[in-house]
Amino acid sequence: MEVTRTFDLLDRYRELYLQKTDALASKEGGKWVLWSTKDYTEQSDLMSYGLLALGLKKGDMVATISNNRPEWNIIDMGLAQAGIIHVPIYPTISKEDYDYILNHAQPKLVIVSDKQLYNKIKPIVEGAPSIKTIYTIDAVEGANNWKEIINLGKEKEEKFCKELIAIKDSIKPDDMVTVIYTSGTTGFPKGVMLSHNNLVTNFISTTKVHPLNHNHRVLSFLPISHVYERMVNYHFQYKGLSMYYAENMGTIVQDLKDVKPHVFNSVPRLLERVYDRIIGKGKDLPYIKKQLFFWAVNLGMKFDPMGNGPWYNLRLKIARKLIFSKWNEALGGNVQIIVSGGAALQARLACIFWAADMKVLEGYGLTETSPVICVNNLTTMEVKFGTVGPVIENVEVKIAEDGEILCKGPNVMLGYYKAPDLTAEVIDKDGWFHTGDIGVFVDGKYLKITDRKKEIFKLSSGKYIAPQVIENKLKESFFIENLMVIGENEKFASALISPNYEFLHNWAGVHGIKFRDNQELISNPQTIARIQKEVNEMNKNLGQTEHIKRFRLVAEEWTPATGEMSPTLKLKRKVIAEKYKAQIEEIYSVDKGGVD
Repeated sequence: MEVTRTFDLLDRYRELYLQKTDALASKEGGKWVLWSTKDYTEQSDLMSYGLLALGLKKGDMVATISNNRPEWNIIDMGLAQAGIIHVPIYPTISKEDYDYILNHAQPKLVIVSDKQLYNKIKPIVEGAPSIKTIYTIDAVEGANNWKEIINLGKEKEEKFCKELIAIKDSIKPDDMVTVIYTSGTTGFPKGVMLSHNNLVTNFISTTKVHPLNHNHRVLSFLPISHVYERMVNYHFQYKGLSMYYAENMGTIVQDLKDVKPHVFNSVPRLLERVYDRIIGKGKDLPYIKKQLFFWAVNLGMKFDPMGNGPWYNLRLKIARKLIFSKWNEALGGNVQIIVSGGAALQARLACIFWAADMKVLEGYGLTETSPVICVNNLTTMEVKFGTVGPVIENVEVKIAEDGEILCKGPNVMLGYYKAPDLTAEVIDKDGWFHTGDIGVFVDGKYLKITDRKKEIFKLSSGKYIAPQVIENKLKESFFIENLMVIGENEKFASALISPNYEFLHNWAGVHGIKFRDNQELISNPQTIARIQKEVNEMNKNLGQTEHIKRFRLVAEEWTPATGEMSPTLKLKRKVIAEKYKAQIEEIYSVDKGGVD
């Protein structure tokens, strides 16, 4: 069954996986509810009929604001089959961003997941004249429910059956299927127009990097409204894997134990937290067990995916049996592959997870490239830690003279919605998309991302600073949850540091440091001295001009909800710089003649 449009996945399901009882699954009332292939495909068709019965036409837009759940897929496929453009929106963005997106995209309907989002969106919708109705997926008193569309589809199936077939036949692979508004780190988001072909070629190409199939399960918890999780969602459906959706980010640990997935997608920050927690527990073990634990960890840090000697493999076999098997058990016991994207992964984390027999495949891409450009390939064993792997098939990459990564291929977006000028800024006349990332090829094959072009800054000495490299190094410390390197046009680099407060609170308790709140804790000279020790240690591995000469601790944890980070956990540098303007000024106003 050839797949050239996203909704062709439904026919592929009918042809290859008709007997599947858990095509999709989610938790309701503490119990897992399974959706069979029959449920999924039939409900998707009814969704299409219902939308047509409501008067929506090919080319209209519908926005969804929802967590990950089977219903999202049914709505997505129902829209795609009817030629209606899907505008998925993050559930956690600001009121201003919702207002901008809904007025810019001008959808006819909005479908939200729950009561909280309904209450949040309802007043905004009143200022968006294109929107006729809000529907909810959960039952919300006084709100229209999405099942009304499904039920309308049942009533009108005979009337719209032939019309839907005609619409599906008229949809070409290069037709637009979605507009995804990039979260961005500054300003209003841009609407990325993606075609069926953009997404389909990407998910088919990436299915070739691992051997998993319809006998395996995946747990999905990254936002499906983001192109990364969405594309991989199609990718897993193409291979027939069972898709289980986590209840929320707070239930992931329990969901992993319930589902026992063979694969899941992650971002580096989540893997860093998993690693930190495991190491934290290791430090609390009795002496003998602690020695054995860290022997295994140190051994794992030397793992080489291209081969390890017989003596190493013998020791690794022992380490896996005694120590690393428990790591996998904590993640459900069946994890074979973890796909990592969205930001740079520390090479040490790739080493240790592979040593634990959980293969982390780091990849790279952008919303504008649907998204994958490169990914480490388990099938061909083209894997190199510290890189994002080789370029996927049908995609070309070249490095510009200034180091910028350029990409060309069927994965490159149609353009930015209602913004041809912005499109022309990033796609040149020869069709190369300018990613804004700086990189190099290692061994002539593996792409290594070194920084964001726009984030690199120059000190007053004329030396360039690549902040992500330094930030990744410092985040290896258990004491540091997040940080932002600063110093543009100044004599030296500094940092704003948001500590790992869970770890810091425990440390303070052990050392008898009393505090009423985070602000009092970070003002304590012992705390500052301890973080300074961490910074000094990390500085040893950085070039002289990259050294963090000063830092200031902040009392807040940075999250998407509080605005310092994007939904994909990237720093919103301008937001942070404005929020901590006084601290930054204070850093560089102290002793202008020298450094601390």
